[in-house]
Amino acid sequence: MNAQSTAVSLTRLSQGQLNLLETCPRKFQHIYVDQFGSPVSPDQQERLTWGSYFHLLMQQRELGLPIDSLLKDNPQLNHWVTALMDAAPEVFARHAQTFRDAEHCRTVTMQGYLLTVIYDLFIEDEKSAQILDWKTYPLPTNRHRLAKDWQTRLYRYVLLQTSDYLPEQISMTYWFVKSQPRPQCLTFAYDRVQHEKTRADLTELLTRLSGWLHRYQNDHIPFPQVPLSTGKCGNCSFAVRCQRTGESAVSQDNLLPNLTDIEEVSI
Repeated sequence: MNAQSTAVSLTRLSQGQLNLLETCPRKFQHIYVDQFGSPVSPDQQERLTWGSYFHLLMQQRELGLPIDSLLKDNPQLNHWVTALMDAAPEVFARHAQTFRDAEHCRTVTMQGYLLTVIYDLFIEDEKSAQILDWKTYPLPTNRHRLAKDWQTRLYRYVLLQTSDYLPEQISMTYWFVKSQPRPQCLTFAYDRVQHEKTRADLTELLTRLSGWLHRYQNDHIPFPQVPLSTGKCGNCSFAVRCQRTGESAVSQDNLLPNLTDIEEVSI
């Protein structure tokens, strides 16, 4: 692989890639630079397929396309779509002064990389802008972890960079479709301090990425590995390639990636 083709493939960076780069640079190298495949278990594939189909239905509904025939043959999907609409009537209410867009894409260029976000649903008016994201799993117990996730940080950062809103006019809400007994949400507000912190962290992370790429392409020095003390290698699909199987037992099941490592498919 030559340096030019690698640079082109890395022009676009999503929140999923930033999360992986921060979590394990070597795994990022394997997937996005070396372009090695990573196996997915049947259960994980089923959840991914279900999630993608749910996102597609929500997009079609927002566009005013009929979805009743699609829901008729899938009672479970029908249940969760209906439950979400019942739990969040204010989200689906339409107002003449409001702009709405499903699968709304925005980009920001930074240090030669194209930071790309896709909002499941974007709603704005003169006073506020809301980012909504559908999660097809139950409400997580660790709000702080989600606040630090690059999706939460990058989505709001890019919106502020590409609009005239004040930070305090921007928010992001996750709707967790399969929460019991009904869908639940978590909302994250924004402010200037968070924005500048995200800018600084992005600058540092992208600078490190450029350095790792340069050394890998020119001197064949691999990206850094995570410390063994993190205990993450036993659950990684690249443990054998990274020669990390001797330090911890790796079962056949653990050779499969965590679902959180798999980026959601955008419609």
